[in-house]
Amino acid sequence: MSLQDDLTAVRRNLNELVRSVERLERDVKDAARQSPGTPRASRQEGMVPIPDAPYDSALWQDVDDEGLGARDRRAP
Repeated sequence: MSLQDDLTAVRRNLNELVRSVERLERDVKDAARQSPGTPRASRQEGMVPIPDAPYDSALWQDVDDEGLGARDRRAP
């Protein structure tokens, strides 16, 4: 394929994607209008508190150190 053919294919696919997204947005709006009593997911904003207490060591049983390999083998 030539560069021009590739660009034409990309434009065609991009236009199809835009049409699909617009259709999806319309469908979502229509669905929201038809069922206004449906609760929407609440979005929590702000900071999430993380406790200072140490994690339970049972969470880390049978876990390998990521990137270091298994415990019973040597790293290359």
